[in-house]
Amino acid sequence: MTGPEPGAGRRPIVERLGMAAVALFLATLFGGVAAAAWLGGELFLAAMGAIGCLMTLWVGGITLFRG
Repeated sequence: MTGPEPGAGRRPIVERLGMAAVALFLATLFGGVAAAAWLGGELFLAAMGAIGCLMTLWVGGITLFRG
């Protein structure tokens, strides 16, 4: 399926806030992995953790604002 079903409205604000909070928590974990890997000299893992952090923040923001 490519989009929301006809007649399906936006998610309630409580649900959107909850999903954004989960995304923020996971982004924090990814950011921690990136920081620890950077300090440990693992540059590839640091880059992957940072990318995961940014992508999770992006999707959390989309979920919150577009619903």
